[in-house]
Amino acid sequence: MKPTAEGASLNGAHILVTGGAGFVGSHIARSLAAISGARVTALDNLHRRGSELKLDALRAAGVNFVHGDVRMPDDLALDDGPIDVIVDCAAEPSVFAGRSGSPRYVLDSNLGGTLNCLEIARQRKSRVVFLSTSRVYPIAAINSLTVDETETRFVLRDSQSLPGASAAGIAESFPLAGARTLYGATKLASEMLIEEYLAAYALEATVLRLGVISGPGQMGKAEQGVFCHWMARHVFGGDLAYHGWGGHGKQVRDVVHIDDVVALVRSTLGAWSAVRGRTFNAGGGAKNSLSLRETTALCAEITGKSLNTGSVEKTDLSDVRTYVSDHSAITAATGWRPLKNPRLVLGDLFEWLRGDTERLRPYFT
Repeated sequence: MKPTAEGASLNGAHILVTGGAGFVGSHIARSLAAISGARVTALDNLHRRGSELKLDALRAAGVNFVHGDVRMPDDLALDDGPIDVIVDCAAEPSVFAGRSGSPRYVLDSNLGGTLNCLEIARQRKSRVVFLSTSRVYPIAAINSLTVDETETRFVLRDSQSLPGASAAGIAESFPLAGARTLYGATKLASEMLIEEYLAAYALEATVLRLGVISGPGQMGKAEQGVFCHWMARHVFGGDLAYHGWGGHGKQVRDVVHIDDVVALVRSTLGAWSAVRGRTFNAGGGAKNSLSLRETTALCAEITGKSLNTGSVEKTDLSDVRTYVSDHSAITAATGWRPLKNPRLVLGDLFEWLRGDTERLRPYFT
């Protein structure tokens, strides 16, 4: 049964989650599989180390797992049956992707994979929820915003010269001209493809530009999953350092718990008439933002372990000083808002890492 125009029911729907064994995709797939009558397929190439750990939980939740690759159109075809909804979570998410060699994998996975998903959606008349990123916004423009510097963080001023920027964060009207990393470029190009498919084929889709996501199940690294990386160092040991912006750890990100992201996707599908054809910023927002220095203090408080943190003054070309998502548009459209604050995010990470240390240690050390 195809969902109604308002998205009121997914009963009988077949939902394809690409990147379905990844951190975000696996949580979404398991949640959607709990909807009465829904049939969920998770497709993943298991390229990212740690994704194999998600397979047992997917199967236990009743999710059909397919070992496939979004770069391969035939893998996405599955069978001749209907695919009512595609939640596209597949991506190479590192901001460093392609910098040390060929960009082929990030381009083929992120942009080519999106094209293949859109073709399946066109053929099967599927609805598409595309998980994009705050990295579509250009680095130089974000770093040009005026901030105040406190003892522990940089704070965006409410009055800015660029549209779409305020103390509430970055809104959808923020300018898009400028460089943004290969990862961000592939996501923005994918958004543009979606816009063309909306116009040419009357495709039904919505785009969610997510900020920093974290929570249990994330195999975090410094360049992708920084809050998990920070907590993992406090649990398993290892070096930490504040990189860039003087090496003081005052750069800021907002964080959204994976449970809130799952709720966001379900809210989006449930309010389809209000969101289709639109692009939204979605993240923790200003209330759920923290600096690296503040993250260190909170990790120490939660774990009871203090680490010596190094300092590297040089700022990487991909780093932004302060990014906070202004999620007011998606909140107005669906009623969604993040419910878990940074203490809960880091606390849940700690409990997960501490509760499965022997199995997880090799992935973080």
